[in-house]
Amino acid sequence: MSKLPSPEQKEKFVKQTFNDIAKSYDLLNTLMSLGRDKAWRRFAVKRCQLHPGDKVLDVCCGTGYFSMELARAVGPAGKVTGLDFSENMLAVARTNTAGFALQEVITFTQGNAMQLPFADNSFDGATVGWGLRNLPDLTQGVQEIVRVVKPGAKVVSLDMGKPKLPGFKQGYWLYFEKLVPFMGKIWSGRRGAYQYLYDSAKEFPEQQQLAQTFATCGLVETRYFNLLGGVVAVVEGKKPASGQ
Repeated sequence: MSKLPSPEQKEKFVKQTFNDIAKSYDLLNTLMSLGRDKAWRRFAVKRCQLHPGDKVLDVCCGTGYFSMELARAVGPAGKVTGLDFSENMLAVARTNTAGFALQEVITFTQGNAMQLPFADNSFDGATVGWGLRNLPDLTQGVQEIVRVVKPGAKVVSLDMGKPKLPGFKQGYWLYFEKLVPFMGKIWSGRRGAYQYLYDSAKEFPEQQQLAQTFATCGLVETRYFNLLGGVVAVVEGKKPASGQ
């Protein structure tokens, strides 16, 4: 039986969870990823195929590190909008970007990924890092992202995957189930929050299924890339160009 909250309860639960762990999130993310999270973000941003001056959306932007990587891609003439509904995560994001060379390129705004406060066809690309599995309705969330990007723009997700290699797969899930919540308890005092991360990763669709969801939501050229043996996956798709 799922330990996750019901779809009706999930939005409130997730917001409270990330408000609670905001201050320790970056440290624990680095520890859990063995320091590979920076390289994963760089790879995901590369897959966006952005250009200097582009306008890009970072959905579920969290503490801002993905937004900073996007800012490097679009440069001083570009624009990055980071959206999150956790006020505490956004506060950390603003602290993290203070003094960043491209700070003026980034705007953080509080909002709901299920109802993005942007017009249709507004952005030259969109990313979501470790955020789709927190949405109460995955399909609706992806459809919203597709709605606000321009024809020809790419939508790129970076999130947990499901490794397949026998032995490695079992060891990974054991580590995630036992050690990650323990680290959460030690470093943040919130074992339950990191138990949720395990539970949500277990129920999140496999990377192949997520790519299919992208296609169902209207994206084309959908594909996925396994990182660290499939522990993490980048899933992407492109909004069809006008007339395609």
